[in-house]
Amino acid sequence: MRKDKLYFLTFLSITIIYGIVASLAFHYLVKQSSLKLLETHLVFSKKEAKSFSTLLSHQLSQNIAKDTLIDNIQKSLNGTDFEMGFLSIYDWSGKVIAHPDIKNVGLLASSNNSYVSSVNDDLTPKAFYDLLNAENDISNTETIEKQSKVIALSSIQNSDWILAAHLRTDNIKSQVGDFKNQFLIVFIVMGLFIIIAAVVILRIFGSSYEKTLELKNEKLEDEVINLSKLNRAIGEYQQKVSEENTNTAEESSASKKRLLTYVRNELVPVSTDDIAYIYTENTITYVVCNDKKRSASNQSLDELSAQLDESFFFRANRQFIISIASIEKIVKYGNNQLKILVTPDSESSIIISKNKAAQFKQWLNT
Repeated sequence: MRKDKLYFLTFLSITIIYGIVASLAFHYLVKQSSLKLLETHLVFSKKEAKSFSTLLSHQLSQNIAKDTLIDNIQKSLNGTDFEMGFLSIYDWSGKVIAHPDIKNVGLLASSNNSYVSSVNDDLTPKAFYDLLNAENDISNTETIEKQSKVIALSSIQNSDWILAAHLRTDNIKSQVGDFKNQFLIVFIVMGLFIIIAAVVILRIFGSSYEKTLELKNEKLEDEVINLSKLNRAIGEYQQKVSEENTNTAEESSASKKRLLTYVRNELVPVSTDDIAYIYTENTITYVVCNDKKRSASNQSLDELSAQLDESFFFRANRQFIISIASIEKIVKYGNNQLKILVTPDSESSIIISKNKAAQFKQWLNT
């Protein structure tokens, strides 16, 4: 249950993060694509208007009658494709004198259908984009004139005419809408793939980690059980030693029953039954008793280890000899090493190496 909740929260977090990033990227890409589209249409329309106005100016300079020229222009505009944009001509008063839709000829041009107000206005892609977003959607039942906007004006030399370049804003909005739909589909598909892949990968790695953790826990449990058995064995052995102490006086043994130690200039005999542990420090051998009293010995640990009863004393390492009765607890330490806790406490840690751990366990089970 906890795992399912964790996976759900992970899925939810990834979804929220992806949603925020994708939303920012979506709006940025739509805007940049729209600006590029508008820039292309603006450049093309301005060049077309400039070229056509230059052509008309040249024809007027050849003394061609205006009426004849207007008729020719109207005939050429009648076949214009309205899909994206078209050209028209106004006179100085704003009256339409040539238009692809002949019904508009003679009408006054509306300022509401223009994004520029003079031939000097230069419409930028960003301004065009803002104007498109600001205006309401245009109904398909509107006339071509209302569905289009003037985006460039060019004066015709040798006349009082102005050539206007129109662009179908409804079709531009449709293209921008197509951009949005395409980007939306891409982001949705990509988002589903990323989120599902992330959750699957998380589950795979999570399961692998859980298995590794379970193996470590099982190993740790085994070690705890072994240590518990070891500590139980110490208790049983200590009880056995306590019961057998009453009979040791009658038994002959080569091991020493007392050690001769000294405190300053005073000689102090110490019974081996009272010894908790023996250790060496700065080449001096110290004997610590169960009552926490400490005295020194002239003998080395090697000499003492050979003289003491191996059933009661164990050479833990180069620095310590410990009594079975002083062991309080055994804990795992480092890489398969054992740490012995004794009573009274030792100033230095008593560590049994990996190589000597098996011998120590065997000694406890003797």
